[in-house]
Amino acid sequence: MSPVTSIRQVHALAKQGTPRTIAVACPHDDDVLLSLDRATTAGMVRPLLFGRHAVIESLCAKLHLDAFRPEIVECADDASGVELAVRTVRSGEAQMLMKGLVSTGTFLKGILNKEFGLRDRPLLSHVAVFETADPQRLVIFTDVAMNIAPDLAQKLQILENAVGLAHRLGIERPKVAVIAAVETVNAEMPATLDAAALAKMAERGQIKGCVVDGPLALDNALSVEAARHKGIVSPVAGLADVLLLPDIEAGNVLYKAIGLVAKCPLAAVIVGASAPVVLTSRADSGETKFNSIALAAAIS
Repeated sequence: MSPVTSIRQVHALAKQGTPRTIAVACPHDDDVLLSLDRATTAGMVRPLLFGRHAVIESLCAKLHLDAFRPEIVECADDASGVELAVRTVRSGEAQMLMKGLVSTGTFLKGILNKEFGLRDRPLLSHVAVFETADPQRLVIFTDVAMNIAPDLAQKLQILENAVGLAHRLGIERPKVAVIAAVETVNAEMPATLDAAALAKMAERGQIKGCVVDGPLALDNALSVEAARHKGIVSPVAGLADVLLLPDIEAGNVLYKAIGLVAKCPLAAVIVGASAPVVLTSRADSGETKFNSIALAAAIS
């Protein structure tokens, strides 16, 4: 498989084969329904909605989604909607899961439930994707929405989750930049110490399937020219496929800056579960929700 280098190619990959069934918990939201209608029309997914039938039908009528005819399973409340959606993915009846208008806490509680949940790896993490040029490629960055202040062991698991996604997108040996404010090790900046440790672990074969370097600042992780100006010689500098961010604050600011300021197309999923999970913010655009459904379908 050739590497996927654009969001448009993610869309194309999502359209291959039979549409995947997507279980959606509490889809009582305009943008969620609009993005599902678009993904259904594109042949990416078959929606299976868990929520209040009357609310969903009313929203579809308001949005003029006359041709949108998803299967709806009536659920009395948010918790039961999440549980039934998760159980449907767990049983294999659906290949992916999506969060609708329900609190993130309730949604994640269902995913992590020991009886019927979807935990596959020790740590779940949130990965986002945008495209950049020179050279054109998809850049994965993580974690922007789940793990608040990961320690070294957690960063290793977040890195491995992101590398697994990169492999699913045809990036056989992704270049991972461990991001900090500077590209030199500084004992007063813990992120640089973690970055150096991860780079050394990869060098000694403790991290498989990728090339890791750090600490690297964001500019010299993404720009060959910036790395050259700073005299950085590295197989990762300027060419990073994966950005491992130091904490949720850095990740969340970068995510919103890319979407709101740079206006770059974005997609995001949770990985580490037994199936892809679409978890977007209410503030995310309809385009981002659609792209995220496409990304989940592409890797399911």
